[in-house]
Amino acid sequence: MIINLSYNRPKIKTILFELVGRPLSLIESFKLRGIGSNKLVVTDASHEIIDLLKLDNNINYCNIEIRKNGVVVRFRSLLETYGFILPYHKLVIYKGESKVYSFYNDNNFIKFLAENKSTHLFIKKVTTLKNDYLNKTGLSHL
Repeated sequence: MIINLSYNRPKIKTILFELVGRPLSLIESFKLRGIGSNKLVVTDASHEIIDLLKLDNNINYCNIEIRKNGVVVRFRSLLETYGFILPYHKLVIYKGESKVYSFYNDNNFIKFLAENKSTHLFIKKVTTLKNDYLNKTGLSHL
């Protein structure tokens, strides 16, 4: 699901809380040694995301925020901020070429370049959290 996150609307907050949970607390963030990725260069995406990204002529960047039950991949188009919402039970992660990762959810995807070691470690953290969540909820067999 792709949502415009530019405005602080209660309806949008409710949707985010239902799909990926509340933001992690400061203590949880310290325990995980950070819950946000570096700025990542988008290399490819599904049509819905590409249509938003090609509205301006800037280099397309995204970043990833870890939530309790999933992740939010944020990107900007023109003056708006959008979120690609990925609950852990629907998140599929692929590592393509040596520096390209793909996040899939149903019919949408986003591919980004992992240019440094910290990004590879961050994706490993997301994968570990996803596996822990699936094992805890009993969805690991899916």
